[in-house]
Amino acid sequence: MVTIKDISKKCGVSSATVSKALNGYPDIGEETARNIRMIAREMSYLPNATARTLKTKRSNNLGVLFIDQTQCGLTHEYFSNVLNSFKVEAERMGFDITFISKNIGQFNMSYYEHSKYRHCDGVVIASVDFYDPAVIELVKSEIPTVTIDHVFDNRTAILSDNIQSVRDLVNYIYECGHRKIAFIHGEETSVTQKRLASFYKSCEELSIEVPDAYVKSAFYHDPKSSALATRELLALNNRPTCIMYPDDYSFIGGMNEIEKNGLNIPEDISVAGYDGIHLSQVLRPRLTTLRQDTEALGREAAAQLIESIVNPKTYIPRHVVIPGQLLEGGTVKKLCRGK
Repeated sequence: MVTIKDISKKCGVSSATVSKALNGYPDIGEETARNIRMIAREMSYLPNATARTLKTKRSNNLGVLFIDQTQCGLTHEYFSNVLNSFKVEAERMGFDITFISKNIGQFNMSYYEHSKYRHCDGVVIASVDFYDPAVIELVKSEIPTVTIDHVFDNRTAILSDNIQSVRDLVNYIYECGHRKIAFIHGEETSVTQKRLASFYKSCEELSIEVPDAYVKSAFYHDPKSSALATRELLALNNRPTCIMYPDDYSFIGGMNEIEKNGLNIPEDISVAGYDGIHLSQVLRPRLTTLRQDTEALGREAAAQLIESIVNPKTYIPRHVVIPGQLLEGGTVKKLCRGK
């Protein structure tokens, strides 16, 4: 097996210089580092993970806790994009990834036990029941964690700016002349609480009255529940002129229900989504939606988690808010003002 000493001898530099070059340290010349990495590849060098663990007291392995209640797994475009960005950034910084669960073959483990079993230096947590005692056990443990779209007081959280994003959507719909705006929201989570509060607050600031019948509960990433909510909204005597959906994928259920009622988008009723997934931009008309910056969410989650692992004595937990972007499609009709 090729060692760092072998590479240092071939390159005519110290073992310390080789180690720095292979680990991406910036305090050596770029040309020297590039030459060392090229020779290492030519010599088919592979790092010794066991030796590295003994030396650094780290496995360079990050856990990913991702439990999707809709059973979509990594076909869930929003979270798959976030986790792919997390993976790319983690690998760029020299870390591997392991998915964490409660079941390993015939053995049942807690999330904390599985994280210890896989020697995870830290864990990113996304799309779980954050009130699950097993999740709380992991968050309160000595293992560094970063959560996505949920805040624990003493841990770092990476958050989409749900408050400003909903405000941007409501303001855009208002500027298009709509005053009867309905909101279908997802299940009870901290994300839903922020979006719902922002919806009411934004409407209040614009002097828009929101009847209770205009606010419907559904589930995220679930077209069936959004279809049912849409059916109820369309059956109202004083139905809304625009419906906001919990996410772009759920909107498909609403779209089908609108078509069943013989209505056209946006001529007869306007709609807006949330997330900005690829599907929203290939629909015709193109869906007006709020794009969440999944690349930034995943990248920042990896960077913060790794910093907390590498610099445990100086790292300060923080809440990082990632702004979204309004995508103006063709699904919100421009009405006469005040209509």
